[in-house]
Amino acid sequence: MVSITESLRLNHNKNNAASTQHNAEVTTEITSEINTHGETQFKPNTTVAAVIHHQGMFLLVEEIEHNKQVFNQPAGHLEQGEDLIGAIKREVLEETGLTLSPDYLSGIYYIFRADLNLYFLRFCFVIELNDLVIGIPQDDEIIATHWLSLKEIKEKATQMRSSLVMECIEDYLAGNKIDLSSLKSII
Repeated sequence: MVSITESLRLNHNKNNAASTQHNAEVTTEITSEINTHGETQFKPNTTVAAVIHHQGMFLLVEEIEHNKQVFNQPAGHLEQGEDLIGAIKREVLEETGLTLSPDYLSGIYYIFRADLNLYFLRFCFVIELNDLVIGIPQDDEIIATHWLSLKEIKEKATQMRSSLVMECIEDYLAGNKIDLSSLKSII
């Protein structure tokens, strides 16, 4: 014969097992809903770029895009689980070999590239250096890095990867500053 205490314990364990199974099913349903939420919503490509400046010179990277030699700021896509500041630090390191931190943002740009049929949301950071530094790119897609004056960049206007290269530099020169504390990440 089972005592009242044993009976209550057995029912409790049976209920806990059923409850655990129910909770797992609900969690699976919720997770499935979360994972599918927004699948049909439009999402622009989020990118980061850095205007790196030292005494009138700007650090650009040389790369090949669509079999054409182009110049760009160190830049790239935000990766899953990464915040914007982490993304720019990673991109600068990969493309220049330099470990640098941004000082502020000079602009946020939303553009459509018809040649790619893609929308981009670009966050342009500024890194102002006290010393001229030379790094070695870690990314195989980067041919070289170059310190160029504004005049040299304008002379290479047709070789810029996009019009945003010059626009980011002009916004920097205009004194546009967005404090990094404006960026909030909850990831």
